[in-house]
Amino acid sequence: MPTAQHEHARHAAAPPPGRRAWSIVFVVFGLFALVVLGVAAVTMITLTSSFDAVEKIPDAFPTDEAARPPEATGQAASALNFLLLGSDTRGASSSSIANIGGQRSDTIVIVHVPADREHLSVMSIPRDSWLEIPGHGEAKINAALAYGGVPLAVQTVEGVIGARIDHVAVVDFAGFKAVTDALGGVDIDNPIAFDSYHLKGHSFPQGVQHLDGEQALAFARERYAFSDGDFQRVRNQQLLISALLSGLMHKSVLANPVTMGGVIQAVQPHVAVDDGLTTGDLGMLAAQLSGLRSEDVQFFTIPTTGTGTSADGQSIVNLDWAALPGVQEAFRADAVETVAVPPQLQVQAAG
Repeated sequence: MPTAQHEHARHAAAPPPGRRAWSIVFVVFGLFALVVLGVAAVTMITLTSSFDAVEKIPDAFPTDEAARPPEATGQAASALNFLLLGSDTRGASSSSIANIGGQRSDTIVIVHVPADREHLSVMSIPRDSWLEIPGHGEAKINAALAYGGVPLAVQTVEGVIGARIDHVAVVDFAGFKAVTDALGGVDIDNPIAFDSYHLKGHSFPQGVQHLDGEQALAFARERYAFSDGDFQRVRNQQLLISALLSGLMHKSVLANPVTMGGVIQAVQPHVAVDDGLTTGDLGMLAAQLSGLRSEDVQFFTIPTTGTGTSADGQSIVNLDWAALPGVQEAFRADAVETVAVPPQLQVQAAG
């Protein structure tokens, strides 16, 4: 396991004054890599009614206990792993987010909440990562959702990290657009200029710029414009999540019930969570994480050795199998923050 500490990329925007309790209803918790964990801007009644309106995913976990990693013991047993699966579209035959089987997941993110609750570690897995999907042979990791729905996606990710997923959320990418507009747009510092594939006629220049919802969605989805494809897409998604998190935590947003209500309404139609996640769980977690600030959220990408081509001609991302045991041990030992991540895969802090 790598032992060298690395400097995690962090959002550079100054946090609101003081140790703010995070509020923003826990629906947003599901949307932003389960990163936004709110507290006192809304009442518990609002939290309960808002969360009850969120779609639930039944049978989200593998039924074969023997096929799952063992449950954590000791202090690590108090840590939590949340899996976020993002999709561009919902099922063609259903408006349900939970009923997303048959589609490939466009975003795969694991949020590790350590036992001490002093920070959050957010790890992205590129959608084209090539590995063994249980019962289906070698394929891109995003195919797990298509082959076996949420339970197989969970089982596949658990095999990668060597630890159990405690909760899962499925997010419609349109949520990025809805929440960005509810906030009045967000500011990002774009590291690479590009012409948008998804928003025809629009270019994203290098540097600081303000994005509305439609632009934010196009920014998060883009991969065709980059020489390293999905790697830059992952970095841009992390950049947007960080900008949204900063916007949501701004004191003018937290103190404005109208804006907060708009954010809540914008999020609800675009997220589903496992049916084992309760309002009580979220309320307790909120209290435990009430001291966190945006700079306590660390983003990184699972170690890889670059891109390649599969035997059947697919363009793939090669996981770094030599480094992976260290990542797995970090998850099992509740030490994810110590995982050494190649600097080129770290999200660039917003200026």
